[in-house]
Amino acid sequence: MKAATAKISSVALKHNIQLIKQKAPKSKIIAIVKANAYGHGVEFVTSQIENDVDCFGVARLEEALTLRSKGVIKPILLLEGFFSEKDLPIIAVNNIQTVVHSQEQLDALKNAELPNPIKVWLKVDTGMHRLGVALEEVDYYCQEFAKCANIEPHFGFVSHFSRADELDSDYTQIQLDRFLSATQDKSGERTIAASGGILFWPESHLEFIRPGIIMYGVSPTDTSSQEYGLEPVMTLASSLIAVRNHKAGEPVGYGGIWVSEKDTKIGVVAIGYGDGYPRNIPQGTPVYVNGRLVPIVGRVSMDMITVDLGKDCCDKVGDEVILWGKELPIETVAQYTGILSYELMTKLTPRVLTEYID
Repeated sequence: MKAATAKISSVALKHNIQLIKQKAPKSKIIAIVKANAYGHGVEFVTSQIENDVDCFGVARLEEALTLRSKGVIKPILLLEGFFSEKDLPIIAVNNIQTVVHSQEQLDALKNAELPNPIKVWLKVDTGMHRLGVALEEVDYYCQEFAKCANIEPHFGFVSHFSRADELDSDYTQIQLDRFLSATQDKSGERTIAASGGILFWPESHLEFIRPGIIMYGVSPTDTSSQEYGLEPVMTLASSLIAVRNHKAGEPVGYGGIWVSEKDTKIGVVAIGYGDGYPRNIPQGTPVYVNGRLVPIVGRVSMDMITVDLGKDCCDKVGDEVILWGKELPIETVAQYTGILSYELMTKLTPRVLTEYID
């Protein structure tokens, strides 16, 4: 009997990479492995796909240095850029690439004393309005990059869609048109398509694509990833540690927020918010037990949840309970809870065991 365990499938991961390649056969791949590879284990993920991708994308310098320390030799891109001028010598020595999105970063590069030039990507704000230089500033930054000895001559261009999962919106096309216009007379490689762009906007694939959530077999929309041919890489599972007879009219758990309307059996599952399973998961959210979905009842506690197995159930202590995976898509859990699939996966705590399979 196992407590909360995240089972990570290399077969599913490699399947998803091949599917992504089929969708964008002319594009190189920047595989996004920030936040511990979306909770899947960055060392394992990178070791499985390094030969199938061209670059890895991370959010923080510490993440990049972890990859280098684990033997990753492929290019690594800092998606948010560097946070301090003191980072630049470390970036240069470790052959790390960086986004540049501000005048402060440009000034730091101009003033730095580095052992070798750094490959940079100019972040262009096409409509996300989070990071990036304005469209009318692109030419200025290109001119400044070309004059800076600390910047490799062949710099790239990057932007990010804000509504690529909204297929009825024209905003993604507007962003793409802006990006293409801003870079049309430039020689650098370009990337704007993350998971939503890869699936739904083929004209945005350009020289590089940046798969994130779909690489892990999860849809960027409410639609199950299996509708797109993806396979979930993570199965979050635990075990029944008790099966109890429960009488009608009796409550379960803290606060007595759920009272059974009939005699039933309650299953106690070894997972809770101490494992990163959210405390505010609403009652009725399903889990998968022995070929069927059963609802969570009562409040999620630190170490346990309770589920209504039904009066005539044959479930027993030790039986596996799947919180999400192939049998119960995480997108379904996200719809019940109002919590994004991204957040559900990345908030799992170190107490969850990790089991690499296949």
